[in-house]
Amino acid sequence: MEWRRGIGSPAAALAVACAVLAMIPEVSSVRYTVGGSSGWSSKANLTVWAQSIHFYNGDWLYFIYDRSQLSVLQVNQTNYESCNSNSFLHNYTTGAGRDVAPLNVTGPYYFISGNGFCYSGVKLAINVSNPPPPPSGSPVKSDSGFLTYTVRGQIVIPAVFAIAAVWDSFLRVW
Repeated sequence: MEWRRGIGSPAAALAVACAVLAMIPEVSSVRYTVGGSSGWSSKANLTVWAQSIHFYNGDWLYFIYDRSQLSVLQVNQTNYESCNSNSFLHNYTTGAGRDVAPLNVTGPYYFISGNGFCYSGVKLAINVSNPPPPPSGSPVKSDSGFLTYTVRGQIVIPAVFAIAAVWDSFLRVW
């Protein structure tokens, strides 16, 4: 079977796919290692660590801990304050000591460790909000009198791919 040249060619399809992918807005979710280099442990001041970060919907918490002693339990505010690990909302402990918790709902999140480690500071309270809207691509007046757009590649890159796809199809037809 012979491939038809022009718009239906594999190269043109690849160029169109790249153009579409370039137009998709960038995903800004972040995976945070809880406690930084100290991890999920009593060595880290988790309250101070969390205060320096703004958590957004779509981010992830990565817990690294000693699996033979600690656990990762999501609890409500009352159980967080009293270090009650008997009534948890979700147990993220898989036994590997490397667990990930998705932050997929806005609002407060409370995590504690069981086995009494919550009393020694292995607990975390954070608030998750929706990410801010992306900056708008407003025109800026330049010295030469032309308008310069400040959109980070959201117009230029797709246009380059579209031009390349059209050029490729013309070359294949001729």
